[in-house]
Parts: sequence; C-alpha cells; structure tokens
Amino acid sequence: MEAANEPERDARTLLPLFPLGTVLFPGLVLPLHVFEPRYRTLVQHLTDLPASLPREFGVVAIRRGWEVGRQSEAADASITAGESLSLYEVGCAAEVRQITELPDGRFDLMTVGRRRFRLLGLARNDAPYLTGEIEWLPEPKGEPDREGELAAGVLAAFQQYLRAVRRGEGDDDGEQLPDDPTVLSHLVAATASLTLEDRQSLLAEPDTTSRLKAERSLLRREAALLGRVRAVPVSLADLAVPSSPN
Repeated sequence: MEAANEPERDARTLLPLFPLGTVLFPGLVLPLHVFEPRYRTLVQHLTDLPASLPREFGVVAIRRGWEVGRQSEAADASITAGESLSLYEVGCAAEVRQITELPDGRFDLMTVGRRRFRLLGLARNDAPYLTGEIEWLPEPKGEPDREGELAAGVLAAFQQYLRAVRRGEGDDDGEQLPDDPTVLSHLVAATASLTLEDRQSLLAEPDTTSRLKAERSLLRREAALLGRVRAVPVSLADLAVPSSPN
C-alpha cells in the first residue's frame, strides 16, 4: 500500500481510459489481463512513451452497460460513452509498473492506483480506446483536528468487521494496517466487501475525514449484518465481474 500524495499536475489533461466493473483506489494494486484489441493498442501506446513520462491510464467504473468503444459528448454526473455504456465521473489513474507480453499478443499488467480524477468529457480522436478530458482531484484532509479520532474509529470498526468475516478462521489481532488516515481510508474502501456503488461513493468523497465518516457507518452496518446472518454479503453484480476484467 502506497501513500496517495502526488506532485501537482496540470488542472486539465487528456488520459486514456479503461472502463471496468470495479473501483480502483490510490495506492492499491490492480492486476489486469489485457486481451481485447483496443486495449492491446493502449498498452502498446504506453510502452512506446518516453521513459520520462508516466505510463498511466484512467480506471473508471461502469455505471450502466458494457464497454462498446464509441465516443460521444459528456453527460452531467455520468459520462455516456456509447448507446449502452454510462461511466461514473470520478476515477483513479493506474500507473503501469510491469508489462508482460504473452506469445499470442495479450498482456499481463501490474498496475498501482495513483491519483483520483474527475472525468469532464470524452475526447474525439482516432484511438480505438476511450480518451477522457479529466481534472485531477486534490486529497485534502477535511477536518485535520478530527482526522486522528476518525481514523481510530474506522480502524476499530474495520478490525471488528474483519473478526466477523473471519469467524472461526483464526485470530486477526496481528493485522498490520496503515497509520496514515488517508491511506487507511483507501485501503478500507478497497478491502471491505461493499457494493460497487458504495465503493464509488467512497472514492468520490471530497476529503479524508468525509471518507472516514462514511466508512465508519458502512463498517458498523456490515459488521451488524454479519453478526446476524454469519455470512459475508456478496452482491450479484460482484459475482458477475471477472477477476481479471478487460
């Protein structure tokens, strides 16, 4: 898990997009198996970049529909990228750390989430994959005087949640969790068994303390449910998402 703080970049820029049925958070690792031709082209584009430039693309969750490849004008809170595809407007840049090219032209990627962005619209160009006009989002603390208190509350709630999930599977007291409140907020959001909508809402929170407050409520809810049903809740939508989306 890596800290999410990054040097300031231009307020608006163009970023290749990889729509997925999942939410990526800063600092979290996302392995990808790339087999579709348009994304093979994207990987080749990233490979050809000068070493001085970051090899990154934007992971943005699919609100509705499936990736279809046509580009159109932006809608308000979500972006329409084809007749059956609607994207959430807040995503996370994924930096490619390792590229393994397979004999048949497919790729295995190891990526790490770096920084959140807001998708303002889709750029018209000749690339077969989507390209978004984005603005980078800051990662403010929100209420610095409450950050430590909220982080401690989320940490306690998360440990209680983990005990409920791992009931009968051994002690989890040795769990190593980050001390940094922002890093903790991203790790909890990515690790807890939440719906895509819950995760997307946490990614879009304006600051760390707001995210921690939301997580504290979600974790208490999930722990209470687990205590009653003694089962880990998994939505049908989550079950439908392949482990290596492309």
